[in-house]
Amino acid sequence: MTATTEPGTRFIALDLTRGIAVMGIFLMNIVGFAMPAEAYLTPIPYGGSTPLDMAVWATNFVIADGKMRGLFSVLFGASMLLVIERAEAKGDSPALTHYSRMTWLLFFGAIHAWGIWYGDILMLYAVVGCIAFFFRSMEAHRLLVLGLVLIFAQAMFYGMGAYAMWTLYNAATAPGADAELVRQWTEAQAAFAVLSPDEVARTLAIYQGSYTDILRDRLGPHFWDPIANNGYASVETLGLMLCGMAGLKSGFLTGQWERPAYMRMVRLGFVIGIPALAALALLTMASGFSVTAIFAFGFALQALVNPLMILGYAALIILWLKSSGDGNWLIDRTAAAGRAAFSNYIGTSLVCTTIFYGYGFGYYGEWSRATIYLIVPLIWLLMLLWSKPWLDRFRYGPFEWLWRTLARREIQPMQKIAGPS
Repeated sequence: MTATTEPGTRFIALDLTRGIAVMGIFLMNIVGFAMPAEAYLTPIPYGGSTPLDMAVWATNFVIADGKMRGLFSVLFGASMLLVIERAEAKGDSPALTHYSRMTWLLFFGAIHAWGIWYGDILMLYAVVGCIAFFFRSMEAHRLLVLGLVLIFAQAMFYGMGAYAMWTLYNAATAPGADAELVRQWTEAQAAFAVLSPDEVARTLAIYQGSYTDILRDRLGPHFWDPIANNGYASVETLGLMLCGMAGLKSGFLTGQWERPAYMRMVRLGFVIGIPALAALALLTMASGFSVTAIFAFGFALQALVNPLMILGYAALIILWLKSSGDGNWLIDRTAAAGRAAFSNYIGTSLVCTTIFYGYGFGYYGEWSRATIYLIVPLIWLLMLLWSKPWLDRFRYGPFEWLWRTLARREIQPMQKIAGPS
């Protein structure tokens, strides 16, 4: 067992970082709740392309897109290793402990994906987490190197996609181009272009309809979408989880490094990352959000730069913790949101599908890209308001308790015992 994982230790740095990550994930997911799926990557297909909408898209591209999910993946890898090592320390089977947790997480993810919202990441974490288990004994520096290699491999895969799109474009637009190539290029463009009135009407009819209408669509023509959406990022996710395991073993994620070291990581991450991502956003917009540009700038090159931003965010959060005294209310509440991250993640889906889907208030497709972000601070505030009072009284968030109970095959104590813990 590493020096960072003594039994019973609770690392507020992990909780705080996880809390910010789960709040940041919602910053991106709000588009998926409120608009057709095609609008997630660019503002062109749906949701408005006014200067304000474009500015909102570009800002999220630089500060959040892939970074918050990446930070959460890093934290998942660290927390996963922590659970494994604590199981070993208690004499429990680490494999049984881990795979029981991943099996139930896969179950929850399936219910979430097909029963609540298509943009689930829990199934991805469950499957990739099963693979990450085999690397648990590697030294920190080897985990880091392997994780970065996997992230680079994912970026190269995206780069191959960009090259394929560029090749298809040249072939399809050449004089006398083959009709089949023209058809393929037209279909590729359609995935990122403005949706036709018929497509918009169909999507709005489904999501502004009843729960039965939405479920029928999920289990019918779009049954494989959650799996396909998860599959494209699996290699990168494994790399990020391994980096998280390295961050736990090295003490970086638990705040054990000296302040100057964290400052260097902040400078490294943001001084390179922010200008690079801003340039990629500008290039993507200048191309008119062409398919080739989305693959090259939005997928491949962004995947290479995002780890720097993730590093910068993690270091900055830990510096915030180190510079704050005891009793900082915002840190305490954000860390509580991180301790209940599973419940907050599922909770945002339940709240937002109720707001936007037809079986709730029916605002799906009604707001512009810029307008939907007015709701984000309100949901963040809700996370901060409920998480700490709940955890002051109970040991776990509601979904954390259910997951723990099922994985351990016995009812877990929920109520906190009065007195010192």
